Amino acid sequence: MGRRAWWLLGMNLVIPGSAQVLAGSRRLGRFGLGATVIGWVLVVVAVVMVITMGTTGFLGFATQPWALVLLQILIAFYAVLWIVLTLDTLRLTRLVRLDAAARAGVGIATAAMLVLVGGGGAYAFMAAGSTNATLDSILAGGPAVPPDADGYYNILLIGADSGADRDGLRPDSTAVLSIDATTGQAMTFGLPRDLFGMPFASRGTDDDPDGAVVDTMHELYPDGYDGHLNSVYTEVEIDHPDFYPGSAPDSSPGIEATKDAVAGALGITVQYYVLIDMGGFEQLIDALGGVTINVQERLPANGDWDDAGNVVVEPDFWIEPGVQTMNGHTALWYARSRYTTSDYDRMVRQREVQEAIIRQFDPATVFSRFTDVMAAGAATVRTDIPRDMFATFLDLAMKARDLDLEKIEFTPPTVDPEQPDYAYIQSLVTQSRVRPTPEPED
Repeated sequence: MGRRAWWLLGMNLVIPGSAQVLAGSRRLGRFGLGATVIGWVLVVVAVVMVITMGTTGFLGFATQPWALVLLQILIAFYAVLWIVLTLDTLRLTRLVRLDAAARAGVGIATAAMLVLVGGGGAYAFMAAGSTNATLDSILAGGPAVPPDADGYYNILLIGADSGADRDGLRPDSTAVLSIDATTGQAMTFGLPRDLFGMPFASRGTDDDPDGAVVDTMHELYPDGYDGHLNSVYTEVEIDHPDFYPGSAPDSSPGIEATKDAVAGALGITVQYYVLIDMGGFEQLIDALGGVTINVQERLPANGDWDDAGNVVVEPDFWIEPGVQTMNGHTALWYARSRYTTSDYDRMVRQREVQEAIIRQFDPATVFSRFTDVMAAGAATVRTDIPRDMFATFLDLAMKARDLDLEKIEFTPPTVDPEQPDYAYIQSLVTQSRVRPTPEPED
């Protein structure tokens, strides 16, 4: 009797429905077997799709909204079906007729299987739903756009601070990530916050569907901006909220104006933006289990100094030189620390933290901390990249893994922020984006 019970449990585990066909309700068993066969067919189809489409292509397909909803339905269906079949199999074992040892063993094994499969199904269901909700909350709903005339996607990266001690959202660092749409080779152009006199890019008649030129910063400052880069966002949000009327809901007038300023300064088209809230860094980094950074010099967390360099307020703590794994609080102060170093140094450190976060997004880390990472990411990142572009950028990111990220910082001594030569800046951008001519094949 005990051997029969173990055989039935094993059959239910390996081929759900087979125990019922052999010893119970054949109708339920045939339904279970049919569902099992269909499930394995779906697995084979998924494997074939991975082989033919590639991993990134498959992930792009699998993360479509309808695909994730369908996945949730399938997970729920198979989890419930397996629980029903397992409980029915336990009935078929005639548990009460087993001796005490066999009864305990079969009961414990059944409970363990229910917990593992039921818990795994619940986690998978939650993960699929969380992924769908997070992608919806972060990514935009607009159409995909092609790369620029040179074959690049250009994304404005804004590191903004909305901490408790700040009045609203204030851009702290600005850069453009330029990605070769063919190879995935990426480069960043760093722009100082005190860059003066940017020539705003013109949007022509594209701002209005009726063909009329609407108010933009290019119309207001046709000869260049009379302020610094970090004031563009605030000026437009406060003084010209009616500018860029088509920016909602995925962007804002201030962000669109910053796009135009950066596009005009670099001489390129900026298709998208990604805003990373420095205030949310702490939660995101903690969710990832910390980030590893090679600290080059001793830095204070908070504190204050007078003009003579004397300490007025002691720092909360010091960040010491060397390679260290930082929690969110320490990494945030590493990116924010302004005393004893320059704004340009701080700009570089903020990008170091951003790059460290990207490196930490390996599959094992994200899977083990999935819920926390998704929640923190949704609270930290804003973008107008449409969801339809997710697969494209995922594919480019995979291509770029083994390529070095090229960096150009338009800071002293390369560029004088107060008297920048924009023709020179644009020539550096053009030179950096020249693709090497392929060597002829023998």
